[in-house]
Amino acid sequence: MTADATFEDGRERPLNLGALDADDLSVISSLAQDAVFPITEMKWAIRQRRFAVLLNRFRWEDDARTAQPAQPERVQALLSFDTVLEVASQGIDRSDRDTVLSLLSITFEPTTDGAGHILLTLAGDGVIRLTVEAIEATLKDVTRPYLAPSKSRPRHPD
Repeated sequence: MTADATFEDGRERPLNLGALDADDLSVISSLAQDAVFPITEMKWAIRQRRFAVLLNRFRWEDDARTAQPAQPERVQALLSFDTVLEVASQGIDRSDRDTVLSLLSITFEPTTDGAGHILLTLAGDGVIRLTVEAIEATLKDVTRPYLAPSKSRPRHPD
């Protein structure tokens, strides 16, 4: 009999996760929640049909290992989506190069035959909509963890 993997199995290894369905995408969403990134770190490679963003993600997996982590950490991570046909945004001033965005969630709205829209919901009522042929997403840590500049966990009002 095999057991499901736990956060403890990951230890200090960088995350490298893939998503091929809505359930997988919800796991990536939970790990990317409260990630922040400058608007300049979003890229859409039209010919490759790939959308990617370099995030400063809060390491929520630390909370699963201990009751209260001693020092909250962030890590830079690459969040990418393949089979992207179109990218649209709402509530974001893409001309303001100094804007820093905060990711709240990633969800999928199916249309037909596995295609649909991936929604990256941002704090402040912003959203990025990716029209995709299918869910093909990855979240990969690309740096070592560092002390969160705020020295605290992200909080959401009730």
